[in-house]
Amino acid sequence: MSFRLNARAGEWALITGASSGLGAEFARALARRGYSLLLHGRNAERLEQLVIDLNKVRKLDCRVVIADLAREEGIDAVCQAARQQAGLRLLVNNAGYGNPGLFQDVSVDSLLEMQRVHNEAVVRITHAAMAQLMQAEGAAVLNVSSVAAWLPGRGSVMYYATKAFLNAFSRSLAADLSGTGVVVQALCPGFTHTGFHDPDKAAYLDKSKLPNWLWMEAAPVVEFSLRSLGNGRVIVIPGVVNRIFAWVGGHDWLYRKLVGNARRK
Repeated sequence: MSFRLNARAGEWALITGASSGLGAEFARALARRGYSLLLHGRNAERLEQLVIDLNKVRKLDCRVVIADLAREEGIDAVCQAARQQAGLRLLVNNAGYGNPGLFQDVSVDSLLEMQRVHNEAVVRITHAAMAQLMQAEGAAVLNVSSVAAWLPGRGSVMYYATKAFLNAFSRSLAADLSGTGVVVQALCPGFTHTGFHDPDKAAYLDKSKLPNWLWMEAAPVVEFSLRSLGNGRVIVIPGVVNRIFAWVGGHDWLYRKLVGNARRK
């Protein structure tokens, strides 16, 4: 099923986690394509600045929802906004974060909080948005997952596990929505130049210790995602390197062999 990417008058996109990174890049890309935007985030100052920047390029209708998806009231706020937004045509479930730590050393509350943000919030917001999406002339649900979904991740158990859930959820949701006019995608990027790994974030990485060929810029990742909507594939992986990682990770014997050889060097 093809997907008409450019918006018509009165069509909206809801983006969670829009204050930075891929979420902000999705906002810029969809604003260029004529969408009005319903933007969610926790950082009011960043969202307000994003709206100002977007309006410098094109005047657009824009609503902001400040909410913490790790809290019941935060999920409820975004769900209510989704239900009430007439003309909603595209939902981008992007909100997420990293919080490294060995499973046995991290509190169970912290583990379940990530599950709530990455999984429970996605399910509930998608369900809340469904009535509006199904009224649109062709709509889409886009879940930002990760190539980590195929890999066992020591020190980030819940991150890897919740991304695997997003892939399975997206595939099954696509099956349920077959024939309704709503397409589904799970976008699975790898290392991407966003704020995700910045020094002030829990998922900080020293980028100087990783080769440049591992990384992609945010804009090409978002463009690849949007161009792939409705192409018949639910799981989309930008970049040849990331597709190789997913293929290797999908073959447990090969993954164990490669990792074992690397550790012996």
